[in-house]
Amino acid sequence: MLVLGAGGFIGSHLVIRLKKQGHYVTGVDLHLPEFSVTAADNFIVGDLRDRDVCRMLLEEPVDEIYQLAADMGGAGYVFTGINDMDILYNSALINLNIINELMKNPKPKIFFSSSACIYPAYNQLDPDNPNCEESSAYPAEPDSEYGWEKLFSERLYQNLKKNYGVEVHIGRYHNIFGVETSWNNGKEKAPAAICRKVAQAHDGGSIDVWGDGSQTRSFLYIDECLDATIKIMASDFAGPANIGSEESVSITELAKKVIAISGKNISINYVDGPIGVNGRNSDNRLIKEKLGWTHTQSLDDGLKKLYDWIVQQNNAVN
Repeated sequence: MLVLGAGGFIGSHLVIRLKKQGHYVTGVDLHLPEFSVTAADNFIVGDLRDRDVCRMLLEEPVDEIYQLAADMGGAGYVFTGINDMDILYNSALINLNIINELMKNPKPKIFFSSSACIYPAYNQLDPDNPNCEESSAYPAEPDSEYGWEKLFSERLYQNLKKNYGVEVHIGRYHNIFGVETSWNNGKEKAPAAICRKVAQAHDGGSIDVWGDGSQTRSFLYIDECLDATIKIMASDFAGPANIGSEESVSITELAKKVIAISGKNISINYVDGPIGVNGRNSDNRLIKEKLGWTHTQSLDDGLKKLYDWIVQQNNAVN
C-alpha cells in the first residue's frame, strides 16, 4: 500500500488502519506525522511536486495507492484568498505527477480523496436545505479554488480510468475530524478551532465565532472516514461518492456542544471572518445504495474525544 499525504491527519490514521489489516505500507509526505510516530513500514520524506519523487515511488511494486496529498486547511486558510495560487498549483501538480506515472504503469489501483467543496455554491444558499447529491456537481461553481482544483483532479482521474484503464475510486470527503488533527497552526477546521477556543477560555469568558453562526455543516469522525474509504477501495464502485455524516448542525450548535462538553459557562461572540457556503451536509444515499455504508457515530461522541485531546495538547504547550 502506498499512502500519499501520510504525514497529514487523515493519511497518518489511514496508515495505522492499513497496518492493522496486515498490509505493508509506504507513506510519503513533506513531513512525518506531527503528533505520533508513523506506523508505516517505510516512510519517505519527499515532495510529490517533484516528478522524480513520484517516478521513484512507482518503480517498486505497488498494489494500491491512496492519494490524500493536497495543499489544504480550514476556512481561515481556504477562504481568505491569500493562499489560492498555492492551493491550485501545489495540489494540481501533485496529481499531474502521479497521473503521469500511472499512465506509464497502470497496474496499481488508486483512491483519490476529493472534497465536498466541489459542490456548487448556488446549491448551498439555504443552510437548512443544501443540495450535495453527487449528480449536482455540474454546472460547476465551487465556492473556493480548493474546490475547483478538486473538481479538476476528479476529471483527471476519471479520464485516467477511461483512456488508460487504471482502476480509480473517488470519495468526496465532508469535514473529517478527530484526534491528531491540526488545532493551532492556522489550518485547523471548525471542530478543532472551536475546541481550542473553548479549552483556552476561562469559565465565565467568551469565544469568537466567524459569521453569525447560522451556517450549517456535518462532521464525520476519522474512524468512520477510514471505514468508508477502505470499503469503496475494495469494491467495484468507482464513485465519486460522498463520505460524510448526515448529522447537520449550525456552527452555533457546534460551539454549544463543545461548551457543554467542557462544563464551562462560556458565551459566544460573532465576528467577521471567512465562512464559506451557508449550508453543506453529506447526502449518503448513493454510497448507502452501492456499498451499504453510512455513519453510525454521533457528533457528540467524536467531539468529546477531540476536545479531551486538544485540552491535553494545550496543557502540554502552556
